[in-house]
Amino acid sequence: MTNRLEVLKTYKLHIDGKFPRSESGRSLPVHAADGRLLAHVCRASRKDLREAVEAARKAQPGWQQSTAYLRGQILYRIAEMIEGKRDELAALIDSVAAPRRGKAKAAKKAPRGRDEVTATIDRLVCFAGWSDKVAQVLGCNNPVAGPHYNFTVPEPSGVVAVIPPDEAPLLGLVSLMAPPLCAGNTLVALSSDRNPLPAAVMAEACATGDVPPGVINILTGQREELLPCIADHRDIDAVHAAGLTAPWAQRLRAGTAENLKRVTVLGPTDWFDAQVMHSPWRIEPFVEMKTIWHPASA
Repeated sequence: MTNRLEVLKTYKLHIDGKFPRSESGRSLPVHAADGRLLAHVCRASRKDLREAVEAARKAQPGWQQSTAYLRGQILYRIAEMIEGKRDELAALIDSVAAPRRGKAKAAKKAPRGRDEVTATIDRLVCFAGWSDKVAQVLGCNNPVAGPHYNFTVPEPSGVVAVIPPDEAPLLGLVSLMAPPLCAGNTLVALSSDRNPLPAAVMAEACATGDVPPGVINILTGQREELLPCIADHRDIDAVHAAGLTAPWAQRLRAGTAENLKRVTVLGPTDWFDAQVMHSPWRIEPFVEMKTIWHPASA
């Protein structure tokens, strides 16, 4: 019997449609629940975050101007790519997940492995469907006095930073990405601190899922290093986060003083509930309302 040499993978960042290493040259080990070394991921720096925001800003006008139908088709295509990686993603989720202990509410509700991948695909398909319907739900035709039509229509906020929870590292990430994405926003997403590997594989699915460069940028790294930079960054228009401690949530909200960015922080279990997370009102925090007056004939 011969010994087999196993070469562990180093997952890279996903910025502007490319897979660069961190400019700092740093990486982080990812261990399984039993202590085995599974892989390495690049540890993003402040400069990597800045480049991701610049890529997202550059891509945002084109993504907004694309048809809502096309955005929905691209979201559906990402779901197809994740379906093709179902076994790989389920294995990564189960390998790092610690055994369930105690009666913690979040731990009892958190899906694992194949169930989590199935829920993730379902969530992407849901928001793929909402992309060309949200304008009718959130917008309206306003009654006004005088010979005018008056419409209120939603427009994307711009660049949204996504900070997922540690629980359910794939479902949590996609639950926060899909609502702003389908409305025409571009994203800079962090990975789960505890298990960044599903986010790294998600980046590979985006690269093969017809996503235009810069629309989705995914960084693996440490939240404590990157979250203050996100809070203070003046070119980030909104933040979508979940499962944060009270001090971190407060730190994010303090950053709104820099550019009045919108900060939405979900509770520890809100995003597990499909009835809550599939609602079009999950999209509303990431749009601005524009009112249009148009002359009407007598």
